[in-house]
Amino acid sequence: MQPSLLNKMQVKIQETVTVQPATPPFDHDHVLPLSHLDTDRNLHVTFRYLRVYVANDNHPAEPFHVITTALSTALVDYYHFTGTLRRRHLDGRLELCCQLEKGVPVIRAAVECSLSSLSYLDELDEKFVEQLVPDPDSDEGMTRPMILQMTGFECGGFVLGAAIHHSLCDGLGASVFFNGLAELARGAGQITVEPVWDRVNLLGPRNPTRIEFPFQDFLSLDKDFSPYSDSGKRVIKECFNVKEEWLDRLKELLYEKSGLKFTTFEALGAFIWRARVKASEISGDERVSFTYSMNIRKVVKPPLPVGYWGNGCVPMYIQLTARELVEQPIWKTADLIKKSKYNATDEYVRSYIDFQELHYEKGISAGPRVSGFTDWRHLGHSTVDFGWGGPVTVLPLSRNLLGSVEPSFFLPCSSGKKDGFKVLVHQQEDALQGFREEMEKLKEHTPS
Repeated sequence: MQPSLLNKMQVKIQETVTVQPATPPFDHDHVLPLSHLDTDRNLHVTFRYLRVYVANDNHPAEPFHVITTALSTALVDYYHFTGTLRRRHLDGRLELCCQLEKGVPVIRAAVECSLSSLSYLDELDEKFVEQLVPDPDSDEGMTRPMILQMTGFECGGFVLGAAIHHSLCDGLGASVFFNGLAELARGAGQITVEPVWDRVNLLGPRNPTRIEFPFQDFLSLDKDFSPYSDSGKRVIKECFNVKEEWLDRLKELLYEKSGLKFTTFEALGAFIWRARVKASEISGDERVSFTYSMNIRKVVKPPLPVGYWGNGCVPMYIQLTARELVEQPIWKTADLIKKSKYNATDEYVRSYIDFQELHYEKGISAGPRVSGFTDWRHLGHSTVDFGWGGPVTVLPLSRNLLGSVEPSFFLPCSSGKKDGFKVLVHQQEDALQGFREEMEKLKEHTPS
């Protein structure tokens, strides 16, 4: 990169404003309980991501003013983002304290270069993009569960960075909020999908509790274990472009070996999981886990309301020894991922909630060798249009996901690129070269 461009890539913070609800949404301070999915210890993190928007000559308005004005209106219904998270003395679970005259901090920033000169952030420059999204520490993330940053570029485009505490919502829930906010920014008088909060009644434990799924097969109780503790090893982010022809060949080969058809998530997830474990040279007897979130909004009975924006996913797990994973055919691993989806029933969800109710204080963990996977291609990110069109790039910055510090994100390609999609992978630095070599096999030849 040219030195002149590097000099221009300085993010200058101009101001921070606190956006309050346009009209008071309540008249007295109060406390709201969260669901047992919201209070899962693995979700006690702030997830951070950004959306990139290009200038639109037909929309001359100033983005910061448009979006903060719309945010003020949206916070009448979504005032929960102005609250403060705190732990209950009784059991350590999180709850939300809502107080009068609170708001959401929005940082205004600027960069003296164009988005096109940076390839619309399609090519990852970790040091730069980190400056575009707020990065609260654990305490600030509790007191300010949502912080936004709008960074304007010389071209008229902008980046909206968001830091949101995961206990308030998951990716789908956040998309419900941002799509509602975008409606208001485009001039709607009100949000189409009315938000629903009723978290305890919809996703609370049964009375009496009962557990009819063997969670103990892959979850353990260890109050002293923290899944996100720093190992001291540097973790690198790297984006891989995956072409459709590579995926088609992979799935065809797996079909030839097994007679089974696999989705992209099942086939590529199995491939990447094995590549990661193989590159990391983990002891063959050590147990490794593949985990992902399953959307249960339509699985539970009755289904969750359309406007429910809390955490509406449960973690699903596949666990093997490292030796089993590396030595068995990839199709067998893909089949385990496929079969795990069938566990996502109303009973699984209710049993998982009851398991959280009975064992929360003891510490629930999937262990230290967790590879988290999440598919962002269909979460509604591309429909978040504030009046400038949908985002051309969506990029997560978080590395703590579902008990994993080395997650993989399946991301939509930037606007204009239709062949395949991107995979953002976190990998320990000392294993990165080995992982790259394994990923090359996806292009050249696909192992069975």
